[in-house]
Amino acid sequence: MRKPRKRFALLAITVIATTGVLTACTSNGSSSSSSDGGSSGETIKIGLLLPESKTTRYESFDRPLFEDKLTSLGNYEVIYANADQDAAKQQQQAESALTEGVKVLVLDPVDGAAAASIAESAAAQDVPVISYDRLIKSDKVDYYISFDNEQVGVLQGTALVDRLKQDNTTSGLIMINGSPTDANAAEFKKGAHSVIDPSGIPILAEYDTPDWSPDKAQEWAAGQITQFGAEMSGIYAANDGTAGGAIAAVKAAGTEPIPPVTGQDAELAAIQRIVAGDQFMTVYKAIKLEAEKAAEVAHQLAQGDTPSPDTTFQDIPSTLLTPVVVTVDNIQETVIDDGFYTVDEICTAEYADACAAAGLQ
Repeated sequence: MRKPRKRFALLAITVIATTGVLTACTSNGSSSSSSDGGSSGETIKIGLLLPESKTTRYESFDRPLFEDKLTSLGNYEVIYANADQDAAKQQQQAESALTEGVKVLVLDPVDGAAAASIAESAAAQDVPVISYDRLIKSDKVDYYISFDNEQVGVLQGTALVDRLKQDNTTSGLIMINGSPTDANAAEFKKGAHSVIDPSGIPILAEYDTPDWSPDKAQEWAAGQITQFGAEMSGIYAANDGTAGGAIAAVKAAGTEPIPPVTGQDAELAAIQRIVAGDQFMTVYKAIKLEAEKAAEVAHQLAQGDTPSPDTTFQDIPSTLLTPVVVTVDNIQETVIDDGFYTVDEICTAEYADACAAAGLQ
């Protein structure tokens, strides 16, 4: 990690107190917000760049949780943008944030390799970079915050293999992996293979889903259903979006019962599918902990302090949080008890009977 910048430490004694709330919007979809956070001094700008909005977590959870935590820590303005799964657009957003004078850049990359140039540009301007959720493939990253992503794949693979063996339906499965440009997807895939490959259950076909697109996952799954039919007894889907696409393909083909399908992110629609029996499991990641940790580390770096990592990953000081399997049996103890969703949010009229059967009332 580069040494903390002295100018951050000097801010507190050189600036004039200001108050107020600032908001702004730009034509590229970025926005900013700030709060005095109970401290005085010049507003410090922090960049938050997220990769896409097809996965509901980023706009619904990561962004507001990060902003709320950061502005509670001091006089910060969050310069925000979402790249809509476009690496070139994210590059432009990063350049804009650096031009606006951000003191720390929190970046969840569309393409982990392509984002290395962003990290290098930030380093050239002495701006620390936090690699958030997805890994940036660069030695210019100051801190990495995510989950144990290989363990996510292990959890998915273990749950699916155990379920297929329990049901004595081990004729074969298909694998719908994540985006080939997402470094995390490779970790999920590696973890899943470490369990599935030695299980003796054949992998009938495998697909890396461009841009994590549910539509592309659905299209590919439909072709596999036509080809393999009843031989396909399970579906490994790397996240809830691709799981939803696979399940839509199974339903369109009229296949019953729906084979066990994995997922990740504990999206509301996925939890409802699990309650209804359409999806077997998902992996819940405590996004609140992740987003708030990112805000805390950004605050420390902005103040010129050196964060204390829990571990290192590829020589980067890191915090890697623990993922958790969610099935119909532990929805209450995980996403509900953590305040991720309420029973009312999950148990809409369409799912009332299934919720009652699952003990969610």
